[in-house]
Amino acid sequence: MPLQITGALGDPDLIRLPWETPLEDWPQHHLVDLPRGISRHVVRFARLSGKVYAIKEISERYAKREYQLLWDLARLDAPAVEPVAYVTGRENGLDAALITRHLQFSLPYRAVMSGTLRPDTLTRLLDALAVLLVRLHLNGFYWGDCSLSNTLFRRDAGAFAAYLVDAETGEMHPMISEGQRLTDIDNAHTNIFGEMLDLEAGGLLHPSIDPMETAEDIVARYHRLWNEINESEIIEEVDWHRVEQRIRRLNLLGFDVAEMMVRRKVGTGRLIVRPKVVDAGHHQRRLLRLTGLDVEENQARRLLNDLDGFRVAKGLRHEDEAIVAHRWLAEVFQPTVDAIPAELRGKLEPAQLFHELLDHRWFLSEQEGADVGLAAAVKSYVDNVLVHKPDERALLPEEADQ
Repeated sequence: MPLQITGALGDPDLIRLPWETPLEDWPQHHLVDLPRGISRHVVRFARLSGKVYAIKEISERYAKREYQLLWDLARLDAPAVEPVAYVTGRENGLDAALITRHLQFSLPYRAVMSGTLRPDTLTRLLDALAVLLVRLHLNGFYWGDCSLSNTLFRRDAGAFAAYLVDAETGEMHPMISEGQRLTDIDNAHTNIFGEMLDLEAGGLLHPSIDPMETAEDIVARYHRLWNEINESEIIEEVDWHRVEQRIRRLNLLGFDVAEMMVRRKVGTGRLIVRPKVVDAGHHQRRLLRLTGLDVEENQARRLLNDLDGFRVAKGLRHEDEAIVAHRWLAEVFQPTVDAIPAELRGKLEPAQLFHELLDHRWFLSEQEGADVGLAAAVKSYVDNVLVHKPDERALLPEEADQ
């Protein structure tokens, strides 16, 4: 069988690499020295045309399987390395190889965790890994070997973002089962405990960090996040602002809420609410499609939250969402913007104005312990906030000067 490279081949020079030679014996001029984690396979980094590729030697069966799984994750926009191709038909009976694009500015955990690691940095790493595992599970992905070694970390302002780097043992399902979820968590506990012990034995772990506590901490963080996302909440109808509190918590955790499942608890005046979590950017696209309003992502999130609340309040849960959006524009958004005195409308663009009004309403409702309503919020916002803001329209350059 001749040499064959299968995949989204972006660089024809990949075929010219010395595939007839075992990866561990590749000449140095083909390679670039980058930090790499512990792997059961030989992994090397090659630079071609200014791009860096990670190459892993692996059996043909697993190379094809992992390539497909990584593509499935890429289509779902899940946090994972990008697959490029897999190589089969190498000479001398050599294993196949999986090629992925190197994740720029990423580090394996051993490059992050050293004797100088502060406990709060470890906390941020565990948060990132918990978020990664939850995102994978929400997408129906069973990892099978969750560990720090199979993860890459990128610095993200004051936090870290985690990416799956090894999908060899993974499985993609329409929905992950409870047994698969718990098995993944149990594997994570075992693997991370072992990794912490390994760092401790090598003198690379800060004395204040306990391996067992760290392993248990990742499990606890995962469960807190999973429950925050998936548990239904029972509220009184008049306490709708509690739903907004929960959405805010989810936003702070790095998740967006696409819609909410709301049903009435039989025989009571209570509502059962459960959010549906999606990736960032969803709200901007959804609001533009439904209303024609082209706004920033955070603005879109807030406006759509209000639109969804309008659907529930008006008993329109089974109505077409385009019709609901049209009514919300006509009955809520536009009248609210129009209620602002004409001389103050130039201070903020309409979407930002509405966003701040909803923020103001939320703070007033927190103070009162109940929803104060939009009309009262508009009056308070205009009298106490908007009048003191600079006129943004006046600060923009005139069209003639542009």
